[in-house]
Amino acid sequence: MNKNTLDGVWDHTRQKYGIYLRLLELIPEDKLQETVIPGMRTPAQLVAHTSGGIVREVAKGIATGEIKNAPDESEVAAGLKTRAEILEFARACWDEANAAIGSSGDEQLSATVNTPWGMSFPGTACVHLLNDEFTHHRGQLYAYVRACGAEPPFMWSFEDNPSGFERGGGPFS
Repeated sequence: MNKNTLDGVWDHTRQKYGIYLRLLELIPEDKLQETVIPGMRTPAQLVAHTSGGIVREVAKGIATGEIKNAPDESEVAAGLKTRAEILEFARACWDEANAAIGSSGDEQLSATVNTPWGMSFPGTACVHLLNDEFTHHRGQLYAYVRACGAEPPFMWSFEDNPSGFERGGGPFS
């Protein structure tokens, strides 16, 4: 993978993140701190993990050469009590991740990235890790939305995304 390919992958991630934001808007506010599906995180915990621990921290790790543990996800989630707080957190994490990926190039993609998991990966592998983990957790949100009685957006309806996440918006806009 080179910088040009990274930019294309990141643009698609940006559009998928727009769907993710739309899914968050569909979770009833009174369910954000509840276990919607037994054995799974609460919606607030899932956002703390996905936006903070995966998208933000892995992107920053690609840029800096070290993925750091995110702040305690349970503590972060406990502070995300309203839909507005969840969306603000998710957007702030995106902004940090977007800046990190925007500053990453061929050197970061080929460099070794240390992780808190006792192993290291090339930057390119971390891009794939971020994409795989994000896709997995976005899928969980589809299940949450359905379990709450709402209809999730079509997974490719990028044209309906919020500003900055729609098709053609381009990364780093």
